[in-house]
Order: sequence, then structure tokens, then C-alpha cells
Amino acid sequence: THLGFMQLFVCATAVCGAAALSVARPVFYPSRQLGATARSQLRMGTTGTETIDFTLGSVRPQRDVTDEQMRPRPTIAWENLRARLELEFKFSEEELNQYDTISPEDLLKAYEMMQLCRQFENACNQAYMQGHIRGFMHLDNGQEAIPAIVADTLKAGDKKISYYREHTHALASGVSGDAVMAELFAKDTGTCRGTGGSMHIYDKETNFQGGWALVCEQLPYAAGAARSILLDRHLDPEATKGDDRIAVVFVGEGGAQNGRMAETLNAAAKENLPLLFIVIDNGRAINTFTPDVATNSNVFEQGLHYGVPGIKVDGTDLADAMRTGRAVVDYVRHKGPAILQVHTYRFQGHSPADPEHERGRKAEKMWARQECDPIKLFEATPAAQALDLDSAIKAVKASVKKSLDFAKASAPPPRELAKELEFPDAPATDYNARPAPTDADAITAQTVDAAAMAALDAHISSLQSLAKEGSISIADAVNLAVLEEMRRDPTTVMHAEDLQAGSSYNIPKLTQQTFGTLRAADEIIDEGHFIGKALGEGMNGYRPIVELMNTNFGIYGMAEISSAGNTYATTGGQFEMPMTIIGAGGTAPNQALGAEHSQPFHAYVMGIPGLKIGTAASPDAAYGITKSMIRDNGPCFLFLPVKMMKEAKGAVPVGQCLPINRCALLHKASDASVSARKAVTVLTYLHGVKEAHSVLEEIQTEGMDIDLVELRSLKPLDMDTIRASIERTNKVAILDESTNSGGVGATVSALISEQCFDLLDAPVKRLCMDDAPVPYASSMEQAVVKRGTDLLQGVYDLTHKKC
Repeated sequence: THLGFMQLFVCATAVCGAAALSVARPVFYPSRQLGATARSQLRMGTTGTETIDFTLGSVRPQRDVTDEQMRPRPTIAWENLRARLELEFKFSEEELNQYDTISPEDLLKAYEMMQLCRQFENACNQAYMQGHIRGFMHLDNGQEAIPAIVADTLKAGDKKISYYREHTHALASGVSGDAVMAELFAKDTGTCRGTGGSMHIYDKETNFQGGWALVCEQLPYAAGAARSILLDRHLDPEATKGDDRIAVVFVGEGGAQNGRMAETLNAAAKENLPLLFIVIDNGRAINTFTPDVATNSNVFEQGLHYGVPGIKVDGTDLADAMRTGRAVVDYVRHKGPAILQVHTYRFQGHSPADPEHERGRKAEKMWARQECDPIKLFEATPAAQALDLDSAIKAVKASVKKSLDFAKASAPPPRELAKELEFPDAPATDYNARPAPTDADAITAQTVDAAAMAALDAHISSLQSLAKEGSISIADAVNLAVLEEMRRDPTTVMHAEDLQAGSSYNIPKLTQQTFGTLRAADEIIDEGHFIGKALGEGMNGYRPIVELMNTNFGIYGMAEISSAGNTYATTGGQFEMPMTIIGAGGTAPNQALGAEHSQPFHAYVMGIPGLKIGTAASPDAAYGITKSMIRDNGPCFLFLPVKMMKEAKGAVPVGQCLPINRCALLHKASDASVSARKAVTVLTYLHGVKEAHSVLEEIQTEGMDIDLVELRSLKPLDMDTIRASIERTNKVAILDESTNSGGVGATVSALISEQCFDLLDAPVKRLCMDDAPVPYASSMEQAVVKRGTDLLQGVYDLTHKKC
């Protein structure tokens, strides 16, 4: 058996006068069982920690590590790492030889990077205590080998996606230290003009793409970034010859217990994405000792299920960390995804504001600073003795002082910048005037099979005929818009569940059959995952469309939808987010779907900044708004009526984009009804449009009339059209497909009261869903969901002074 790559740590601690023995997991590569000889070499002491190295047959004691201090420092020899790389990564002996030696010049650069990170974070900590840096801040002291690996192995073209503890990752990626410090100081010269702060560092020039504050949300974004590399190669093989770019995502070992890790590993393996997972293993999930909440902290082993190789390295050994980092990065560049887990220690708490009352945390920090400081440990090596470390330290201190001075001297961003960064495109943009890419036809011809294109053109022609005849459905109208836009612009891509089969309403029909799996991805059943991948693509030059089989399933993706809305502003306008989410949903009267499929998700997302939200209750609206949203450079969400997708049919002006910031006046009250004070402005959307039409004749028979206004834009809200109608009628009823508390009608009613109060003869009449969950049985559902009969009564009450 090969025991050269196996080590065992044995920890023994005296507790309450009795010898208590704690044996760690066999570290790190237990691919073989222990033989009798090896077992006989096992020595268990009663105090301290002993590392039994079966290769060298020696026992090397460390300073005592008690239960209060949790984790011993590992000793993983390069020979063991080499064996792992050969066994799991399939490196040949000849390939591995190139990683054995690290030049003094490269070691000095790595040391200087570690010192830069340490000094920079120390300066940040002091500035935080002085009040220059506000909010949350998360420091990286003790983990400097990771930015050293990043600086040593990654290129400017590689896409780096980090989490909220990212200052040092940005510095190692080449982001200006001046700009990073200025961002922390909330200055206009910061990486994001002061909009992001400590947890949101972005730099488009170096492809540093966050800084994401929600734990593990960055994982699917990185998969999307990696997919964008493959898409670049697919769409322009000539220009990308020799392209070896990769995407790199940083995640803690505690965060990697999140399900997003498994989903992203699956995605990386399924498409062989050039994606490197750097797992920062500091033993703490926030401040909690990770083994207290995780059965297995060896995250590098998670890839076994997916065929993704992984390796664990001691982050306090700079040279071995660099050797291993070089090998793993080369593997990702040329073969596929991999996991690099770096065992390290974080010297600070989760943030300066945390009390750190968790078990053993303070004792562990004290011990780790003395025994596991990667900078001190490197300085004690023979290789370091020949280097001019003093000059490196001097240069680093001068650089950090310069960054501090720059940040202090910079001006804060102007007040009006916040509103300017709300949307990349002005709400009133005319998308008909937006030209298609000049090389679109050539790229499509090169990348799409001729027979598949012929089948697509025939399908498009058939749908266009239905549109001109006036018999196209909402579902087919959206499918037509999607196919036309994907044909028009090769950077348009599609994500959906059941995509090959056309999903529930044929919205993605023929996308994959025509454009292939890269541009039309069939997805796992987790909306958050593929919305996240779309976000990563949107940041990297693509126009993803996400179809939700039912919009209520978007609840799984609330974090990703929220971040999509924030991205343009949070990055200081560096990264646009041209992502369109489309789905059928809402709550029709008597739809018998129960509570979970009848939630007002459109109301849930109304509060997300930066998101344009539309609705469409007719084929022409669905078609025209879909095309405009796909061409918009920001995140858009189009809600469609689930019970009208195939039922509602009509004519569509082919090729025409509609505005995404306007309401539509579907019926205008007669002048006579206005003069008689019997007219009411009715605001509604989705199934409410059908319900209003169903009682319109009865309303008129009763001597009343309505301005029927469809709220095709929920955000931004078209107050101009609403005000113009209220000026005629002086009365408003809102037939609302959301709840009484926090619903669309609540927002619209408040705005009307604030901006049009003097025009009203009566309070706004809200006809909204009850706050109770929507029942399945019709007898109960009628008490919760409003319909045409409720509107009829509401209009009567307003016109007969019964409000």
C-alpha cells in the first residue's frame, strides 16, 4: 500500500483529571487502509499534539492544542501533495516536476503580497476604530497565503468572484490599493464610487467581480462567469484561440456546507467549466467552530460525487501552498473544474463588531497568532534568509500609507449619484432604436446548424402568421419574441427547467434544438441556481433570459433577484445586468392551485431596487414588452397571467418593441359618464384585466363607466397616465392581484394619495386579496380573491357615494 500521502493527527488532552483522547479525521487522503506496520507506529500521548508522518517515520510535537483551541496546525509534506495531484488530478511525474521549485524572485513577490495584505488590513482595522470606515468590515489577517496564491497564479483576464471578506483578494487580483481603501472610506474615487463599501469591491478592468454579501450567493454567479468564457469560445473560436481564462470563486469551509456548493459543483462538472473553487478553511462558520455544525469539513472531498478533483493544503506553508496552487490552476486552465482547500487561521473575529463569545474562539486566536502565522513561519525558513525582506516591508508600508492618504484626501460621491445609478437604461428608452450586433448574422450562421435554422425560421414564420391573423396566444407570443431576439443577438441566452420540452407554456420552445446547450441551458430544479448563473453571464457580456415555470418558484431565487437589482448601482455603474426573468403566475379567481402556487410574487419583488417590473395580459403586450426587456441593459421581470397563457389570443405587431414604463388605457369612460360623475378609474393587471372586461358591459348598463388602465409597468409606475385618468374621473378603484398588506395596490394607493389627493372625490377603493393564504376550495377562495363582481360593486359604491 502507498502510505506516502497519508498522515494522522492524534490529539490528547487532559480534561477534569482524566485523559480524554480526541483523534482527528485521517488527513488528508485516506485512499488506502493502514497496514499492520503503520498501525504499530501509532503513538498516542496524553498531552500535546503529535503528528505521525508515515513517510518519514518521525513524530514532531507541536505546542499544546487544547479543546479550547480546537484545531492543530497540519503538516502536509509536498511529497504527499504531489501524490494527491498524481492520483486525483492525473498529473504525470514529468508534469509535477515543474512545480517542485519556486524561484527566490517569486517567493519574494509572494512574501511582499502577504505583507501588503497584512499591513492593509491592519490599516483598515485602525481606520475602522477611528470612524473612517463604517458599516460591516471583515478582515483577512492570518490567511495571507491565499492572496499570495492568487497573485502568483491568476491573470487579469481570469474572472474572480469573492465574498464579503475580499479586500486582500482584490489586491492580489491587481485592483488598486488606493481605490480599495477609498471605497472603504466611502469616497468617489473608490472602486465603486462609494456605493459598495467593504463588502462590495468590484473592478471591471481586472475582472474582479465581487464582493458578495450573502453567504454562498457568489457560487452560481461564478458558474455563470465560467459559462461566459465557454460562450466566448463558442461564438468566436478564431479570436479565442489559445484562450485559457478561468473563473475563480472564493468560499469558506463553513459556507461550503450550503446547498449552493453542491449545485455549482454539479454545474461545473456537467459542462466541464473552467472553474476553480478556493475553499478558505479557517475552521469557523462566522465564529462558530465549523465541526460543531458540519459533519465533514473536508470540502475538497465534496467533488468526488461529481468527478471534480480536490486537494487540501496547509495555508501556513507558503511554498507548498504556491506549488499546489500552481498545479491546480494549471489543471483548471486545461482540463476542468477543481477544488483547492486551504487550511488556515483567521486572527480576527468575523468582524470588528463581533464579541466572539463562541466556544474556544479567543483562545484559538491567541494560539494561532503565535504558532500559525504564515508570515512569521515563512520568515523562519532557510529560503527566506536569502531574501531582502526588509525592503519588501518598507515598500509595502509606503504603499499602504499612500492608499490611506489618497482615501482621506478624496471627495465623497455626489448626492445625486444614487438616483443616477438606479437603472442602466432610462425608463423611457425606445428599444426599437437599439441596433442589433453588426456581426450577428455571421455568428449565427457559423454556430447554428443549417437544418436547425431552417426549422426555426419555419416555426417563427408560423407564429408570425398567427400574430398577423390575430390568433396568437400569450405563450406563443413570448416564444416568438424570445426566438426573434436570440436570432437577432447571439449574446442572448436562455435558462429554464424542462427547456427541451418547452417548459409549461412553450416559452423556450426550440431554443436548445436551434442554438445548442450553451445558449439554451436545461436547468436543475432550483430557480436560485440558474438565476444566479444568469447573473454571472449578465456581468460578462451576455443577455440571459430566465423562464420560470411558475413565478412563485422565484421564491427560491429571492437572493439572486435582489442582487441582480443591486448590481449596477453597487458596482458604481461598472457592471450592467441585462437579465430578463419571465414567468406565468398571479392569482386568477377559481384557479384551484392552492396557496403555494397562488402567491403574489410580483408584490414580493416590488421592493427590490434597480428592478424593472412589468405585467402583460394580452399577446401584444407580452410580445412587445418581452422584446424590450431583453434589449434593456438592466434586470427586468415580466409577469404573465397563469390562467390566460393559452386562452387569451389576439393580434401582435411583429417586430415592434413596446415601452416598459407605461400603463395602457384599454377602455375610456364616455364623456357623458364623466359629466354625470359616474366614471371611475380602474387600475388592474394580469387576470384583473379579464375580470374587468367581463363586467364592463354590466357597469355601463347600470349607467356607469370606467377608464380601464392596465398596469403594464409596476415599477417604475406610470403616474402620468394614472393622473390623467383621475383628472377626468376623480375616483379610483384598484382591482389588485396581491394581498391587503404590502401589496401592489397598497403602493399604488399610497402614491395616488400623495400625488393626486386634491383630484379625488373619495378615498381610493382597494379591491385586493385578503391576507389569508389562497385556499383550494372555491367556497373559501371567493372570500380571499377579488373578481369582476367585486369590481362591479366597488364602482357602484364609488359612484353612489357609498365609500
